[in-house]
Amino acid sequence: MPDPHPTFPVVVSITVLWSDLDAYGHVNNAVLFRYFEQARMEYLAQVGFIRSYETDKIGAIIHSTSCRFRKPVFHPDTNEVRTRVTEVGDDRFTMEYVAHSTAQNAVVAEGTAVVVSFDYARGAKTTLPEQVRAGMRAV
Repeated sequence: MPDPHPTFPVVVSITVLWSDLDAYGHVNNAVLFRYFEQARMEYLAQVGFIRSYETDKIGAIIHSTSCRFRKPVFHPDTNEVRTRVTEVGDDRFTMEYVAHSTAQNAVVAEGTAVVVSFDYARGAKTTLPEQVRAGMRAV
């Protein structure tokens, strides 16, 4: 089957755990943000932002995030969470996420996040490192 979201270069596969469910029997809304976080961290690793933090203490910090819940997710299921960067500024970038349920063969959530380049040694935002920009262009 062709990829329903081919323009999203980073994809993580996430198994729905029993503990992800709430009292109503579906995945709790807060868990979707964890799923997005997993995709974001994979993206940050691929573009070199994790390495930037380890070497220079320049890393990512979330400015804001949102989610549009489209369908409830149940157990058992696997979600393919895709992410991409849609906008890059001097000291920040915007990410977009799509969570696709394998069991339902449907999009169950869409989200965004504004991620700021942050100098953890100084405690202040900073210019996005050039090696991270290059990593984004490569991804």
